[in-house]
Amino acid sequence: MTWLTVTAVLTSGVLAGVINTVVGSGTLVTFPVLLASGYPPVLANMSNTVGLVAGNFSGAYGYRHELRGQVRRVAQFGAVALVGAVIGALGLVVLPPAAFDAVVPALVLLATLLVLLQPWLKRRLGERTEKTAAGGGPVLWAGLFVAGLYGGYFGAAAGVMLLALFGLLLNENIQRLNGIKNVCIGLVNAAAAVVFVIIATIAWLPALLLMVGSFIGGRIGARTARRMPPAVLRGCVVTVGLTATAVLILRRWA
Repeated sequence: MTWLTVTAVLTSGVLAGVINTVVGSGTLVTFPVLLASGYPPVLANMSNTVGLVAGNFSGAYGYRHELRGQVRRVAQFGAVALVGAVIGALGLVVLPPAAFDAVVPALVLLATLLVLLQPWLKRRLGERTEKTAAGGGPVLWAGLFVAGLYGGYFGAAAGVMLLALFGLLLNENIQRLNGIKNVCIGLVNAAAAVVFVIIATIAWLPALLLMVGSFIGGRIGARTARRMPPAVLRGCVVTVGLTATAVLILRRWA
């Protein structure tokens, strides 16, 4: 790697750390940079996943105040997403990329629309029971598994999917939901990274550069996102989600 490439990868890691903590979809920054650096798609995807784990947990730590009182819920949600992530990571290793790529843009677009329509949908659905507010019900659990599956396979906009699910099915402040999202995505990426390290090949230099960059970006992102009004944060999610959908569609048909 040249110094220019090193700088590009490190910088993309910082940006991804910020974006992942605020919204999700940092992979849409780092993955193209790794491809442009000459790494083949699957190797770039696996190395990217390993590199962004540090930023996920850095951002989650920045949300530690919003996570107070949610330990049990975070543990339950994280466990379901983690199982999905392991299966998704194994799928990346053994399945042809087209098998899952076909539905990815639709999933991201659906999640983005759910975030956009969340206030209206919650008014239409009416007040939630305390049980639903705490656990979300079977729809949320199924959604967590699917988001984990997708996150382990590719990961771009998995955070958008989770925020859409949480916002629609849980009676909670969006900042507290964003804290849960950061932990869950961290567990998803960590589980997938372990699978990749054990059974696949990792390009360690870019992965390490992304670790450093995303760790720094995660701290910056947490400080930024925690100060955002709910409407602004939701607007960021929708903007990034629509962008992610467009990028994924173009990537599929390129």
